[in-house]
Amino acid sequence: MMNITPTVKQLLIINIIFFIGTQVVGQYAEYLFALFYPENDHFKFWQPLTHMFMHGNPMHIFFNMFALFSFGSALEHFWGAKKFLFFYISCGLGAALMQIGVNYLEMQHLLEPVKYLGLSDNTLHQILNVTFSDGNAYRGDMFYNGIKPILEEAGKTNLTDAGFKSLFDAAMLNQTPMVGASGAIYGLLVAFAFMFPNAELMMFFIPIPIKAKYFVPGLLALDLFLGTSGKSLFGDGPGGVAHFAHIGGAIIGFLMMWYWKKNQFHNNRWN
Repeated sequence: MMNITPTVKQLLIINIIFFIGTQVVGQYAEYLFALFYPENDHFKFWQPLTHMFMHGNPMHIFFNMFALFSFGSALEHFWGAKKFLFFYISCGLGAALMQIGVNYLEMQHLLEPVKYLGLSDNTLHQILNVTFSDGNAYRGDMFYNGIKPILEEAGKTNLTDAGFKSLFDAAMLNQTPMVGASGAIYGLLVAFAFMFPNAELMMFFIPIPIKAKYFVPGLLALDLFLGTSGKSLFGDGPGGVAHFAHIGGAIIGFLMMWYWKKNQFHNNRWN
């Protein structure tokens, strides 16, 4: 087995520090470093970067860090530290932008049934940021009690059941943050498949060796299916799996590998 490389080691340490710190500090760390939708009051400009060092639970960080060690060390060995880190961060940022873009489209779809209310931007912003979680789940009664005075002040008292559900779902989307290095990891998977297409890989729950050139596209196809169908194999924390973030990281990874291969990018330029 290849020894762990310096940058991968440092990334592992940073992720572990963030995870332990989050357990100690609690929700305040999530408000600062997880990636919130831009309409959320907790959104900060640095979150597209810091979210990739946050994880929802021990299983989430274990699988991501195991993948970082397994694939990242091989790539850093051939690329060098600077090129590897640039690639890793770029894929993570691409994942964040993809997920924000998908969330924007979903938000517009969710808000379509309440267009008849003619809500102002300020009123809608207040509604989407109403506190309606008891720490374990989003609650309809808390949401109703929170938005009632806002709608009354705006003179919008004709909210239908369908409109309430629409606003509830939109607020839930707005307040569910994204965490994890998965987008960056998917970029590494694509790069690994580019460089070692015939290397055999196995998933933990499918102990059958599959060549990387088939394994990675198959994994991406599964993510695309799960993302478009709204289904999930596993849950990365309370918000489920951000499948389109995985796709975003993979797309950036593919584009960078394609560009570097096309232009015969040389490692010395980065060291």
